[in-house]
Amino acid sequence: MPTRVRSYSKINLGLAIGAPRPNGFHTLATLYQTLALHDLITVSAQHAHTTRIILTSNDPRVPTDSRNTAWKMVELTLERLGLHAEVTIHLQKNLPVQGGMGAGSANAAAALIGLVRELGLEIAPETRLDLAAQVGSDVPLFLIGGSVLGSDRGQIVNAVKDVTLAGETAIPCVVALPKIGVSTPLAFREWDRRFAPAEGENLHNPPIRDTLEELSRTYASVFRQGDDSRSGASGIFPDPGSAQQQPQNHPENLQELSREQLHGSLEQQGKSGFEIDLAENSLLALVRTGSENQLAGTQLENDFETVVFPQYPLLREIKRHLMGTSATGNAAVYSALSGSGSALFGLYRTQADATAAQQRLQQHGVQEIVTATMPRSLYWTNMFAE
Repeated sequence: MPTRVRSYSKINLGLAIGAPRPNGFHTLATLYQTLALHDLITVSAQHAHTTRIILTSNDPRVPTDSRNTAWKMVELTLERLGLHAEVTIHLQKNLPVQGGMGAGSANAAAALIGLVRELGLEIAPETRLDLAAQVGSDVPLFLIGGSVLGSDRGQIVNAVKDVTLAGETAIPCVVALPKIGVSTPLAFREWDRRFAPAEGENLHNPPIRDTLEELSRTYASVFRQGDDSRSGASGIFPDPGSAQQQPQNHPENLQELSREQLHGSLEQQGKSGFEIDLAENSLLALVRTGSENQLAGTQLENDFETVVFPQYPLLREIKRHLMGTSATGNAAVYSALSGSGSALFGLYRTQADATAAQQRLQQHGVQEIVTATMPRSLYWTNMFAE
């Protein structure tokens, strides 16, 4: 019986770009969030004398050869383990092929999960993450799910407590899908052009602001109590039940702000009538920490907007439609570009607010999808489509 795996999508709740390194990659810090939107990957595999991979898709734009991330993942895994198998993969595409939602990366992770089940493989969690990172920077996050802190190129991942709003971990979300293609390499080049160091400065020195440390500390102030649900990854990610298992750069091990410090800072800035409940509203805390809490030193935002919006003004307009206004009473709690785009998203307090945003986009001829954030527990509970 073939294994059917739901290949979930993601958004970047925040993304900070650091300086380029000698290898050409930029240091990044990002907070990933998986969404309920998904493709469906069907994998069948059996051991064989020689490896043969057949890949098909309902979308003619999807490559069905070794250029495909799912193909790369299966081929790499078999090579690493010294195995041969006949593998058939079908990709039922529901997500945009490109657009900042990580569809191709999620397909690769889903193919690995399907292959493991089909062949009854035992692969150490760190090996799975290493394989995923070799295929693509976004792939490892899909071996964890929920809210995930990414660093380096985004491929070094640590689970954090799932983002909440009013006590809920499934937050209404509207994704806008403009008919615009944004090139990630071009966006990085424009970032370098605009923020290149002055003559005589070393391009590869750390940037003036340590984006990774700032963003990580902001997240740490919100997810202060750590995460106790990382073992929900069905063996994909290790159970960090003991403190010594947590990586040194895990948010809980960074210098962090206490709840009292956070509330005290808000009150000093004239916000004494408003208190963030970190347990019930971590999304509000993330959004407001940067603008209202000077101790955090950063705010939740996507640096790519700085260079992508001037190139594609329509994307800025779409973000405004997603945000709405407080006057209408159904404004988004937060809206941003996802990755380098072109997809954008808005997160809302209620389903009615999300529906209102959907209607605003429809009025302006923008394709949209209404969904919700996918917390880690549901991510793995619903992973297999039996």
